[in-house]
Amino acid sequence: MSVPDPLLTPVGLGGLTLPNRVAVAPMTRISATGDGRATSRMAAYYARFARGGFGLVITEGVYPDDQYSQGYRNQPGLATAAQARAWRPVVDAVHEAGGAIVAQLMHAGGQAQSNEHREHTVGPSAIAPRGEQLPTYRGSGPFPTPRALTLAEIAEVRRGFVAAARRAVEAGFDGVELHGANGYLLDQFLTDYTNQRTDHYGGGVENRLRLAAEICDDVLQAVGSETTVGIRISQTKVGDREHRWAGGSKDAEIVFSGLGQVGPHYVHTTEPDATAAAFDDGRETLAEHARQHSGVPVLANGGLGDAEMARAVLRSGGADVVSLGKAALTDRDWVRTARDGRGPAPRALFDLLAPLADIKDSELA
Repeated sequence: MSVPDPLLTPVGLGGLTLPNRVAVAPMTRISATGDGRATSRMAAYYARFARGGFGLVITEGVYPDDQYSQGYRNQPGLATAAQARAWRPVVDAVHEAGGAIVAQLMHAGGQAQSNEHREHTVGPSAIAPRGEQLPTYRGSGPFPTPRALTLAEIAEVRRGFVAAARRAVEAGFDGVELHGANGYLLDQFLTDYTNQRTDHYGGGVENRLRLAAEICDDVLQAVGSETTVGIRISQTKVGDREHRWAGGSKDAEIVFSGLGQVGPHYVHTTEPDATAAAFDDGRETLAEHARQHSGVPVLANGGLGDAEMARAVLRSGGADVVSLGKAALTDRDWVRTARDGRGPAPRALFDLLAPLADIKDSELA
């Protein structure tokens, strides 16, 4: 009797059942209209992954409100009814190709590079993110220093995520993922050096996690009975790839058990190398910490483009689903390639992401 391929076995995430355990990770592609509406080009791009066999497609970060959340020029939004309507053909195209699609809701906070609605940025504290803006997303120079959000504005941010999640449901999405990783707003609150607040959103890890947990709970209460809700978590940032949580495994227990108490349908971890130990005080990966302490299914992302490595992560119980970014871009048929034991299709990643990381004609075939 042959042993089932762990990549190809079904898995449930909330009320959503996936035919396999391979997802397309969220990747910023700055190809929407100037006012944040998804396009037919985006529909063809996302549907192509579903046709290639990926069981789940997670969109690029979508901004949830028309205040301070937008991070990039030509970034899509779910801040208005018109933006939600523009997503419907994208969702339909993915469904027609046999895939499921989740909208990643992202508030850029102090890491915003362009915003059609506001001229300055906001964050937990008036502390600029480390590193510099990304030229592939039309940015240049250091990040500006954001203005610290007031408590009233934080409440507005929460309402914005809920409203966007409801619009995602109206557009037909199978789920929403809250972007709590990579140095964007929710991660800025979680990160010790960007969060110097002295109120109940600052201080210890429990307080710094509060906003992410509150928004997760808000969205679950609003749409969780009909829509899968996940949250993405990382240590590294866009401009600080070396960052590690100061408390190591102890911080991981606090973060993931705190999120687990709220009850998202999955946690999505991302690190440069998903198979590497997350901290110096143990051998567990970040995904393994998430799986141990959250009690919910875990998606693991980070350098898992080798099919045997991805299978090993699933077989070991280190994650329930693997998500692929660069590997998916360079081989949109990756799932079928892995199933058939073929090598990946030769394709230059640089050609896809330079000089801008927008969707290229070659990705639509």
